[in-house]
Amino acid sequence: MRNPYGRRILKMRSSSNILSHNLGELELRVLEALWQRPHLDARQIHEALCAQTPPRRTPGLNTIQSTLERLFRKAYVDRIKQGHAFTYHASVSRGNLLGRMLGDVIKLLHDGRMETILSSFVQVASDLDDASLDELEALIRLRKSQQSDAGVGGDQDD
Repeated sequence: MRNPYGRRILKMRSSSNILSHNLGELELRVLEALWQRPHLDARQIHEALCAQTPPRRTPGLNTIQSTLERLFRKAYVDRIKQGHAFTYHASVSRGNLLGRMLGDVIKLLHDGRMETILSSFVQVASDLDDASLDELEALIRLRKSQQSDAGVGGDQDD
């Protein structure tokens, strides 16, 4: 694309698309419905979204079917043929998708220093309650244990 001055204009992907692995709002809402109740067909997903959305903002059944097809092609859902319809379930967990999205944020904003990432994470973690902080510490200990069992990490002498 060129502007009136003959210079080339680069189209930037929006940060929301970068941060959600190119998932749109409706795709995320459909995944949310499948995380809550796996093995739904398009009509059941449509009904679930209708129950959560004001009538004028409710997507039609054909739109839901198209969205499910896109999610299937992107490997975010799996499907099983049952009669004349497909039954869908999420092939990616909420936690896995969240991890991917956080990885995208880090890649997008990372300045090359691990200190920046860790200090930002500590800032967010400071808002957690004590039980959540205890769980975070347990996860860190578990990860360190797994790395040392696998021979990974910087604490080993060669």
